[in-house]
Amino acid sequence: MAPSMYGNDFNVGDIYHTQAITMTETHVVNWAGLTMDFYPLHMDKEYAAKSQFGERLVHGPMIFAMAVGLVGSAGFAGDSAIAWLGVDNMKMYAPVKIGDTIRVEVEVKDKRETKNPKQGIQTWKYTIKNQRDETVMDLDYKMMFHMRV
Repeated sequence: MAPSMYGNDFNVGDIYHTQAITMTETHVVNWAGLTMDFYPLHMDKEYAAKSQFGERLVHGPMIFAMAVGLVGSAGFAGDSAIAWLGVDNMKMYAPVKIGDTIRVEVEVKDKRETKNPKQGIQTWKYTIKNQRDETVMDLDYKMMFHMRV
């Protein structure tokens, strides 16, 4: 069955936006249980209150995972992706607190052909922003796509 979209359908400079999601206590607790990351800055209210942040923070790796999920559920790539190839240049700029709302802006940053004309590689820059439009994280997400030949 042929994909509904292809890598050819995306051009360098294209920009897409996801919906937003508010990070909750439930997200944090579930993430800690799933990953075994019970660091007190995320899990201990009293410890976090004495930190420079004054309250508990959402796990940074969870922000990355939520960004991937937000982009996937937005559906703008359809079923064109073959494989995730990795991430480069991931940076965290600001903490995300329980109750903050995040969304992702995606820009097609680079695309190139491979030896197989049915496949191409693209880099999409994910910029994760909070409810104040502050960038909290960004990264270059690399994927292999089906190409229309």
